[in-house]
Amino acid sequence: MHFLTKEITDQLIANGRRQADVRGTANEIDFKPVTKLFNPCGTGTWLLTELDPENPTIAFGLCDLGYPELGSVCLAELASVRLPFGLKIERDPFFAATKSISVYADEARVAGRIAA
Repeated sequence: MHFLTKEITDQLIANGRRQADVRGTANEIDFKPVTKLFNPCGTGTWLLTELDPENPTIAFGLCDLGYPELGSVCLAELASVRLPFGLKIERDPFFAATKSISVYADEARVAGRIAA
């Protein structure tokens, strides 16, 4: 995807593998987001923690299209979005997670939006 660097992709896949190893147990991992994607023209923010190791076009994280919720998003679909003035979904190069995804999710539910 045009918005993910190799380093970010590698970290997301590594997180996805670690999570797959413990999924369904009491040891699920509450990762810090690795990257933030956003719509530069309006609603749409995604804090991503992992990629599905079997299908790396599927990411997991906190997704906000007007109502923040934890879930999956298809990166190929995000990459295909064409916005006004030729813009596309972008990655925030200055984003640095300071807390785990569950904390961002709790805060977003209270605020009604991702406030990262």
